[in-house]
Amino acid sequence: MGKAMSWHYLQTTTSKISLFNLNTSSMNFDSKEWNPNLWPPFTQIASSSPPQSVWAGKGALLLRQSAPPLIDAISSWWVTLHGHSHPYIATAIAEQAQELEQVIFADFTHPQAEKLAKRLSQFTGLQRLFFSDNGSTAVEVALKIAYQWWQNKCEPRHQLIAFEGAYHGDTFGAMSLGERNLFNAPFEKMLFPVCRIPWPATWREDQKVEQKEEFVLNQLEQKLETATAAVILEPLVQGAGGMSMVRPKFLQKVADRVKQAGALLIADEVLTGFGRCGTLFAFKQADIQPDLLALSKGLTGGFLPMGVTMASEEIFSAFIGDDPQLTLWHGHSFTGNPLGCAAANASLDLLQQNPQQYQQFEARHLLHLKTLEKHPKVKQTRVTGTIAAFNLEVDGPQGYLNLAGKTLKAYAMESGVFLRPLGNVVYLLPPLCINDSQLEQCYSTIKKGLEVL
Repeated sequence: MGKAMSWHYLQTTTSKISLFNLNTSSMNFDSKEWNPNLWPPFTQIASSSPPQSVWAGKGALLLRQSAPPLIDAISSWWVTLHGHSHPYIATAIAEQAQELEQVIFADFTHPQAEKLAKRLSQFTGLQRLFFSDNGSTAVEVALKIAYQWWQNKCEPRHQLIAFEGAYHGDTFGAMSLGERNLFNAPFEKMLFPVCRIPWPATWREDQKVEQKEEFVLNQLEQKLETATAAVILEPLVQGAGGMSMVRPKFLQKVADRVKQAGALLIADEVLTGFGRCGTLFAFKQADIQPDLLALSKGLTGGFLPMGVTMASEEIFSAFIGDDPQLTLWHGHSFTGNPLGCAAANASLDLLQQNPQQYQQFEARHLLHLKTLEKHPKVKQTRVTGTIAAFNLEVDGPQGYLNLAGKTLKAYAMESGVFLRPLGNVVYLLPPLCINDSQLEQCYSTIKKGLEVL
């Protein structure tokens, strides 16, 4: 599931939603242009263009059936880490498929899973790995572990704290943790209550960041006076929340307060993990240690769906005992799939072989961003590792429903660059393999596209 909704900007009133519907309801939907059997994600077909056919992907490029190649400037919903069809990962999957494609993980293990678990434990400082299928389910597992852990300790705690603007997935537990808005409104009555505090988003030359952080930390301290099971956050970057960024020192202060309160800290690194923020894991930049860690997206280099939840040994040990109620009764048919594990191990090999690719990416963005931020339609420029973003200066309501992003997307597509702005938030999150010429084309296209808005 792609984390591609701008949740922070989706506190849209009913009147605005109705106006948006009125403005698009007259658009013609030609069913002949759409596949009669497919239902695309996050897409209102009545107001969207039919999807284009891609027959192959190579490096940073998407190869289309009847049009020139596209630079995939968002890593196909943030998953394609090293580039499309990377031969090293493809070979690892093919070789594993010749040996073992799947086995029930409740009764068996296999070398690829054991290798991956050992490596991720060493990298994260968390000893236990639980497999699932995607980012949303990785968060669900972390949530269930955190909540049940307190019950297993005979000290039940019920309060959960999340940040405003957060998005943690589209399954029910993950939806509950995320921002309540247009996209989960039909399910409001089925979502459990969550305590929320602001997210002190910052950007380049932000003069008010200190006071914003101080306000949030005071709010957190007040909320933590109530016995809290867990606090969940997306380290450094709220991806779907408009690529909304915070400083490492803020995360460190949050972690200190959570630890003081005796609550668990859950880091949702579904987007930010595996070098996306300039370090192998984003929480490392803040020098903090979460109790639970959710991973997906770049885990397999974008080749296969897989999620994992990492937990400390202390948490794991509370689920061991003679009483069946201590058990974590959770699982997936494809838990620990050997092909996914092989892809993940191959992707980790590449990250270890060439760490400068993600460590030095921020400087590549800044080279262009410093020029782009002088444009009058560009504000709040920000960058963390491989992720660069800015807000468009637009007329009317800001947010995901603003049509400026769609206009820029269409222009970029015609110019050979695939963007998917989050309403009036434009971002670049390319695969690590993108070359300087391709990155220059992305920024040049954005700059020219600003003139058509």
